Amino acid sequence: MAEALMPAAELSKPGAGSAAAAEAMESGCAAAPALNLGDLDLTTDEFILDEVDIHIQANLEDDLVKEALRTGVDLRQYSKQVETELQRIEQASIKDYIKESQNIASLHNQITACDSILERMEGMLSSFQSDLSSISSEIQTLQQQSVSMNLRLKNRQAVRSQLSQLVDELVVPSTMISVILDSPVTEQEFLEQLHELNSKINYAKELSFRETLACSDIQDIVDRLKIKAVSKIREFILQKIYSFRKPMTNYQIPQNTLLKYRFFYQFLLANERTVAKEIRDEYVDTMSKIYFSYFKSYSSRLLKVQYPYETLFRSQHYALLDNGCREFLFLSDFFMVAGNSALDLFNSIMGKTLSMFLKNLSTYLSDCYDSIAVFLCIHIILRFRAITVKRNIPALDKYWEAVLELLWPRFELILEMNIQSIRNTDPQKLGVLDTRPHYITRRYAEFSSAVVSINQTFPNERTNALLGQLQVEVENFVLKMAAEFPSRRDQLIFLINNYDMMLGVLMERAADDSKEVEGFQQLLLARTQEFIEEILSPPFGGMIAFVKESEALMEKGQLDKLRNDEARITQLVRGFSSSWKQSVEALSQDVMRSFTNFKNGTSIIQGALTQLIQYYHGFHKVLSQPTFRSLAVRSELINLHHLMVEVKKHKPNF
Repeated sequence: MAEALMPAAELSKPGAGSAAAAEAMESGCAAAPALNLGDLDLTTDEFILDEVDIHIQANLEDDLVKEALRTGVDLRQYSKQVETELQRIEQASIKDYIKESQNIASLHNQITACDSILERMEGMLSSFQSDLSSISSEIQTLQQQSVSMNLRLKNRQAVRSQLSQLVDELVVPSTMISVILDSPVTEQEFLEQLHELNSKINYAKELSFRETLACSDIQDIVDRLKIKAVSKIREFILQKIYSFRKPMTNYQIPQNTLLKYRFFYQFLLANERTVAKEIRDEYVDTMSKIYFSYFKSYSSRLLKVQYPYETLFRSQHYALLDNGCREFLFLSDFFMVAGNSALDLFNSIMGKTLSMFLKNLSTYLSDCYDSIAVFLCIHIILRFRAITVKRNIPALDKYWEAVLELLWPRFELILEMNIQSIRNTDPQKLGVLDTRPHYITRRYAEFSSAVVSINQTFPNERTNALLGQLQVEVENFVLKMAAEFPSRRDQLIFLINNYDMMLGVLMERAADDSKEVEGFQQLLLARTQEFIEEILSPPFGGMIAFVKESEALMEKGQLDKLRNDEARITQLVRGFSSSWKQSVEALSQDVMRSFTNFKNGTSIIQGALTQLIQYYHGFHKVLSQPTFRSLAVRSELINLHHLMVEVKKHKPNF
């Protein structure tokens, strides 16, 4: 029992567990009847066997146990063997430990020494940390002092700047006084000192608003310098303005000089508005008279030249355009005006001249019936207006509109009068009738061509509408004139000649796709086709009528109605074969005599011969039908290819 209950410490010794267990088993077996295990009794129902099974199962999974069970080794013997091995290893470990005892002792001493060194290092680091804390507080103090010093420096610099500017502006140097009093205004140093004086005057005004006492120290001398500068500038500018009045003076040169000293007027406008107004009024009065006199003389001299009015009109307005643009730019730059102020100033100078131009134009238009001249003047104004828009000069916009308001109604009135004249024309009062182009249609063609070519640059719907009305009236006039001829042939010749002439004139200047050109092309084509039918009818009318009648019956399937027309067919075949060459020759000569335009006559002959071949081809086609296939006269038909070759011989070479 004592061995069975041996302490756990003894059991943990190598070999003790197995020996004690064996002895306990032997002794337990001998005294089994009297043994009371209490809680350790495995036979009681209260013992939980599951945990024991888990441990047993875990031991059974051990590789050594599996191997022992597989080979059938005696567990007791194997246990003793393992215990002996453990004791041997334990003894070997003890010997190794004793053998390395000195080294272990040395290691212990080294660890102790390292520990003391680390302890000293810890003390040093603690001291260094304390020093760093002290330095950090000192740095913060220095930063605060630096911020404070920087702020004081900025405040001092700001005060110094203001005081320095105040002192500089309150000091009037002797150089400024001597230059303003003695130097000519054209000197560069005078202009520089004038800028400085203007700055001091403005600063003195600002200080006076602030009620600065130091301002009174320089106010008197600054005022006297300002009066002297104003006097010299006034005299200089007025001299330049008066120089404009000299005869034959190129006023653009003194204008350019004034632009170099545009600050003079700015100085006057800021410091002496009365003098600035005097100079401005003097300039306006002088230039208004100069422009009026110049353009009046220029216009009168132009009118003495025997040129078309539109040429003189262009010269006048080109000079106006050039001078007006230059003057507007000068006014905007020198007098520093813009928008409506600039326009008002420009009109005060050029208004009298522009009124003279409008009056002269109105006088001319009241007795003008030259629509082309008026239309050219309209497009001259449109072009010049486009130039001013491109230059961004709005000064002449109202004048352009006023001129157009005079020109457009007059042009429309003249055109309406022309239309009414054509509409009221009596053909019987125009003399002998002639199939050649009429002089009225030629005049219309020339007029329309001129208007269309001018209108291409600046197309205008008002012009197109008027031209459309005129074209309708001319077409009616041509038809009315053609109706005076007794025969349709002469009517067609007259119409074709006139349409061809008008179309030729229009195509020289107008675009090929213009409405006028397209309209006359359609009319010419229709009348030409009708004329071709008219001239083919006398020599070949019987064949043409037979072909048209047969083709109509063929479409209805009733060609058998002509079965009994053998005699008619025979006459047509033989008549064509015997006379077609003479007929074609006569036709060609008649056409060339009838039309003034040889090219047009040539195209008509070609169209007629082409149409003749088509009719003869249709004649062949009709006679090849079963109804007429048995006719003996079919053998007398001319070969179509041979006919085409012969017809080409009659082709004119124009």
